Amino acid sequence: MRILITAGPTREYFDKVRYLTNASTGQMGYALATAAREHGHEVILISGPVHLPPPAGCELISVESTSDMREAAVREFSRCDGVIATAAVCDYTPRQRIDGKIAKTGGPLILELVETPDILAELGRTKAHRWAVGFALEAASGYEHALAKMREKNCDAIVLNGPSAIGSPDNEINLLDKTGNIALHYAGSKRNVAEAIMGWIDSHLAK
Repeated sequence: MRILITAGPTREYFDKVRYLTNASTGQMGYALATAAREHGHEVILISGPVHLPPPAGCELISVESTSDMREAAVREFSRCDGVIATAAVCDYTPRQRIDGKIAKTGGPLILELVETPDILAELGRTKAHRWAVGFALEAASGYEHALAKMREKNCDAIVLNGPSAIGSPDNEINLLDKTGNIALHYAGSKRNVAEAIMGWIDSHLAK
């Protein structure tokens, strides 16, 4: 199979030098890219700004903004069999980007934010015979939110993990299948978690 994987954070600039982002390191997505290659798959990895070496054997596309990631994902998904969307994209972007640096005024800075495109939802709507696996970062009680996200975005499975995974070498996940059942529970290093997820994908989604 040829698999599209999105990883890392995105950046949304509100002036020339400052931006909104999040604490994602891209470790989970890069581990999945490595595992997919070791399972014999071709991998297209679309990555936001991270401090990780490119996984061996992957086609790496580096992006910065959510809009950049959407453009690359829509383009590349057309030649893939499935997508694993691990990227922690910014949900909002400043309505206006200032040319230059915003100066201090002694008062509050008010930014008007608008929603960014929902990349996974767009891929889910257009996937046809292909498959899609999403990731949901939720608190301990996030099962219902993850289930709703999977159905809204037309995913074949969704991986539920908690905020403690951010920046950590380890992760604990529950993989929900289309019926809403927890098809896989795994805790360990992100490398081993990625191997477990890829094993499930090969068994249940590979064609």
